[in-house]
Formats: sequence, C-alpha cells, structure tokens
Amino acid sequence: MTKAADLRQKDIAGVEAEVKALQKAHFGLRMQKATQQLGNTGALKVTRRDIARAKTILAQKQAAK
Repeated sequence: MTKAADLRQKDIAGVEAEVKALQKAHFGLRMQKATQQLGNTGALKVTRRDIARAKTILAQKQAAK
C-alpha cells in the first residue's frame, strides 16, 4: 500500500486535512453500521488503521519540524 508514501509527500497541513477527512468518513461508516446500512464492516477497520497511519506520520513530521 502506498498510502504512507503519499502522506509523507504532503506538508503538515495536508496531513492534518487528511486526518480530518478520514475521521469524517469513519464517523459516516459508524452511523451506517448503527442503522444497519453498512454491508462491508471491514471498512471500519481499514479507515481506523488509515487514521492511525496518518496520525503517526503527522507526529513524525511535527517532531522533525
């Protein structure tokens, strides 16, 4: 997966925007699951890990700043 490589190319503001977008997407998936409209529950795991990956890269960038 090249997701981490893509995130490393962005600046801090870009990574922060990506984290917010991922959190918003994850919230939508959680609401779909709560109303039993979510067919692919594995998507929750994927978005949760994407958020963690983005936050890790953001922390690394802020520490290197």
